[in-house]
Amino acid sequence: MDRAIIALLPMLALLGVSLPALAGGADHLAKAREAETGMGGPRDYAKAYRLYCLASLEGESDAYYYLGWLTLHGRGVEADRAVAVGWFERGAKAGDTTSRNILARLRQVEPKPDSRCPTRPLGRHPDPELVARYVRLLAPEYDLDPRLVLAVIRAESNFNPRARSPKGAIGLMQLMPQTAKRFGVGDIHDPLQNLLGGMAYLKWLTTHFGGDLQLVLAGYNAGENAVAQYNGVPPYRETRGYVRRIVREYNRNDT
Repeated sequence: MDRAIIALLPMLALLGVSLPALAGGADHLAKAREAETGMGGPRDYAKAYRLYCLASLEGESDAYYYLGWLTLHGRGVEADRAVAVGWFERGAKAGDTTSRNILARLRQVEPKPDSRCPTRPLGRHPDPELVARYVRLLAPEYDLDPRLVLAVIRAESNFNPRARSPKGAIGLMQLMPQTAKRFGVGDIHDPLQNLLGGMAYLKWLTTHFGGDLQLVLAGYNAGENAVAQYNGVPPYRETRGYVRRIVREYNRNDT
C-alpha cells in the first residue's frame, strides 16, 4: 500500500472516520468472506461484493472467483451471466480450478466486463467514468449515497482532478488545505486521497448535522462554523445557490 495513504489512517481513526478502502488486499478478501458468510455478523452480500472488488484491484486473484459467483447468483448485485463469465475467465487465467470448471459449463456465454467494479487504479488523471466507478464502490463504506457524492463532485470540480479555486480549494472535491489536513490527507493533489478526504468530511458533516442535507451541503461549501453562526444555511449567494443546485441534481437522479 502507498505510504502516503497509510499516513491517513491514524488521523482518521482519531476522528472516528474509518477508511476501509485503505486496508490491504488480503484484509479486504478476509472481510469480504466474513460479510458473505455471515461470520461475526449478518450476511451482507453487497458489502462482500464491494470488498472483493477492492481486493481484486489490489491483486488478490481469489477475488475473481468470488465476484463471479456473486454475480452469477445475483447476491449483492444484479445477476448477470456474461459478467460472471468475465470474472471466472480472470480467475481461470490466475490458476483457479473452480473458475475453470464453471467456465466449461458456461462456454456458450460471451463474457463482458463488470461496469460496477473499477479495473484499474484511479491514478493522477482519471476520467469522469472511472471516478464515478470509484465513488459507487467507496461511498457506501462511508454511509453516503453515491449519487450525492457525484453531485458534489460535479458542482465542485466538474470531475477535474486538477481544479483549483481562487480561494485555494483543490482537486475533485475541492478540499481546502486545512480541511485536508484535518482529515489526514497526505497528498491533496492525489485524486484518490482527495476523494476519500472529501467523503470523510461529508460523513462527518452528515453526523454533525443529523442528516439534514441542506445543512450538510452548506457546511461543505461555507464551513460548519458559518452554519452554526446563522443557525441554518448562511445567507451567502454562493452557498445558497450551491445548495439548491446540488439538491436539484440529487433529486433529479433519484431513480
